Amino acid sequence: MSHSLTFILGGARSGKSRHAEDLIAAHPAPWTYVATAQALDDEMRERIAHHRARREEGWRTVDAPLDLVGALDAIDDGQPVLVDCLTLWLTNIMLAERDVDAESQRLADCLGRPRGPWFVVANEVGLGIVPDNALARRFRDAAGRLNQMVAARADGVLFMVAGLPMRVK
Repeated sequence: MSHSLTFILGGARSGKSRHAEDLIAAHPAPWTYVATAQALDDEMRERIAHHRARREEGWRTVDAPLDLVGALDAIDDGQPVLVDCLTLWLTNIMLAERDVDAESQRLADCLGRPRGPWFVVANEVGLGIVPDNALARRFRDAAGRLNQMVAARADGVLFMVAGLPMRVK
């Protein structure tokens, strides 16, 4: 079984999650879906339900809104894993007032040691205008740094545009 990290980036609704699900399906089930979203409102509950309904049998879901490293460490060697998504995880870390740099480094180090075929999804947030408030700028900068750290460790990086994957690395 291959031990590799594939990083899938793109904008909102670019097809990142669906493409990651297609890629992981090339590996034998069972697959582990590590979800970082928190259902804090009706709209997010609906998004989560849509994602779950799209997945067929063979998936096991692990919720990891904050302790993503702990969740990954608990997964068996060789297990195909899809993490969706780093951007929501980073939001959760910031809202919990954790040390963003230390948590990001810890996660990037963990992702640099995949113990199976791992697929990680994140939003590319640096293609738009500079945000008009300090919190949004801090988030955009932290997301950019995290994406760079993960991409440097990844065996493959894909950038999704309108549902189409572009190989970056």
